[in-house]
Amino acid sequence: MLDIRRFFKNLTPSKKTKFILSFDGGGVRAIAAIVFLKQLEIASGKKIFDIFDFFIGTSAGGINALHIAALEASCFELENFWSKENLSKTMTKSFWDNASFLQTKPKYDGRGKRELLLEYFKDQSLGEAKKPVAVLAYDVEKRKPRLLSSYKSPGIKIVSAASATSAAPIYYSTQEIDDGSWLIDGGIVANNPSLLGYSEAKKLFPGSDIKVLSIGTGINRRKINGANSSKWGALNWLRHDILGIMLESSMFDEIARDLMGNSYLRVNSSTGLVNRRMDDTSDINLERIHLMGMDWWSEFGEDVTEFLNV
Repeated sequence: MLDIRRFFKNLTPSKKTKFILSFDGGGVRAIAAIVFLKQLEIASGKKIFDIFDFFIGTSAGGINALHIAALEASCFELENFWSKENLSKTMTKSFWDNASFLQTKPKYDGRGKRELLLEYFKDQSLGEAKKPVAVLAYDVEKRKPRLLSSYKSPGIKIVSAASATSAAPIYYSTQEIDDGSWLIDGGIVANNPSLLGYSEAKKLFPGSDIKVLSIGTGINRRKINGANSSKWGALNWLRHDILGIMLESSMFDEIARDLMGNSYLRVNSSTGLVNRRMDDTSDINLERIHLMGMDWWSEFGEDVTEFLNV
């Protein structure tokens, strides 16, 4: 006799798991994520674009997300984007006063960065992305986070979105985007945007199981002397990485683990010998970033391939 329950169960479409890729911000250290994902492409024989259904990122991580979702860029191609030659273009014309640490203007003028982004993304709008993508910024006039996405703000130019999400205070100027909003780096509110990615994916893919792979940019373990810091003013805090402290994402990681359980996997580690500064493009630092990404593959590669079923 036919099992009625089994019959109706077979008529019900099975849930399709949707895979989300979340990129932290961290300046040049975001290259480590590309080094890691390049190994995943080699191991799986698939492009990252084909493995994931939705991409989200903050700051330099947002630029990674936009490249993959809009240009179907492989990690080989992204490594070329982050070449030392291109990095030098993004860091043109410093206004920094090295002698006194007084800074009255952004460290970099941003023109080179925008020209480089235009070279790659041309006149594309977010709505032209080939898969859903979102990058996080912060609206300084409205004093609230702003998510720029292919589905909520399709008319915004990708170059504007990339410039805004990576407009780290001190380093780059506030960016005016196509709708007249003035935005800065989203790392100010969520350097690890995986929770936001999970929330957005639940709305984009109702009824689907959601799994999030979150990739960091290294954790700065350098100790700050508490007694000394009690005497610091603005200049000393600037010298001792106040921006890096503000971008610390460990709390977001802990909450994500609690909420998503086994549907969340985090790839990250201590920065080790990698410079905490987000703009150190010296040969030795870039090599250390590359090694950090390779170390991640040794530590997390097997878990990630199992997590993604590739």
